Amino acid sequence: MEIIKYEGYSLEDLIAQAKREHGKNVRIISYEVIDEGIPPFKRKRYSLLVQVATPEEGFFELLAKEERSEEIDRFLERIEEMIDKKIAPLKDALTQRCEVGLGEAVVPPGGEEIPFEEQFKEFTGDALDLIRLLIKKDVDPKVAKELVKESCGFDIDANKFDLNTSFFREALTNGIEKKIKFKGPLKLQKGAFRVIAFVGPTGVGKTTNLFKIASELVLNQKLRIATISIDTFKVGAIQQARSFSNILNIPFFAISDSKNLKKTIQNLQGYDVVLIDTVGRSHYDYWRLGEMKEILGGSSDFMDVILVISCNYKNSEAIEIVNRYRTFFPIDSIFFTKIDETHKPGILLNLPIKTDIPVSFISIGQKVPEDIRVLNPERMAKYILGEI
Repeated sequence: MEIIKYEGYSLEDLIAQAKREHGKNVRIISYEVIDEGIPPFKRKRYSLLVQVATPEEGFFELLAKEERSEEIDRFLERIEEMIDKKIAPLKDALTQRCEVGLGEAVVPPGGEEIPFEEQFKEFTGDALDLIRLLIKKDVDPKVAKELVKESCGFDIDANKFDLNTSFFREALTNGIEKKIKFKGPLKLQKGAFRVIAFVGPTGVGKTTNLFKIASELVLNQKLRIATISIDTFKVGAIQQARSFSNILNIPFFAISDSKNLKKTIQNLQGYDVVLIDTVGRSHYDYWRLGEMKEILGGSSDFMDVILVISCNYKNSEAIEIVNRYRTFFPIDSIFFTKIDETHKPGILLNLPIKTDIPVSFISIGQKVPEDIRVLNPERMAKYILGEI
């Protein structure tokens, strides 16, 4: 193996360069922060050490050399058995929830598709046009019908329902306001201790968006913030979170077990808010979700849980993610990300209506801290109609 040193003024760029040159399995050993210059021209320079497998000794050969003792293996097996027993009731509950169904459209006998006009025969005019537009945006037909009907009056001449306004955005905003719950902006008081955990699948942007929230709380609301990461699995995750924390000048802790998490949170009681970044877990991985629940479990009594979901998920998959995650965690709100990566954002309407979970924020890009918005009915309508 070989040790390589990188130096520069952005830790995130150094990690990206190491991965680009030596592959995503490059092992980060350590990094050092060096202060250069004097105020007001002071800045941080980073020195990053990584371990790279040589051609003669590949990555899997290195793994093979890291043999564990039989005693450690037996200990880990006991831990796995304990977690399996604790999550067994949750798996049963999840199975029952999934058997109830996810609210998908029912295929009629014979499998023939019902014509559009037949499905929505009680509507006419602009109402029918708005429903058609929503379906093109990947809004579930039942959801589209439910929302549009909220802004309809009865057309006596046509003997059908039509919009009582000339503007699609106004009609849709009205329906959204009546059918979807909104958490609104985070209004936190100084001295009112609060813990917020961000959970969700891999790759939805939990870490980046957690620090968008942290930036708002520190820079605009002037609150005392601390951050904790339990993502000790993904290469570079701790370094990324630590880098963001250093920029905001807030304390950061990396923790991998429930006992240390509970102790750390108790020691942070003097802060206003503690934000917890969790490891991305597949919603099909019961064991790993149960493991994460065990880590967070000791703090669940005073913790809000935000589920982060990407807007480019298929609707059926997003519903599945919510149903499985809320079997393990009490979800307080949904945080949508990557709206800029889809032109069919029907998930924004389908998910909160089908799950009855409030929505909170939406991420519109990768920039920290500016690429985040608080969701409200009018803004959601604009995203659906493509006006933003």
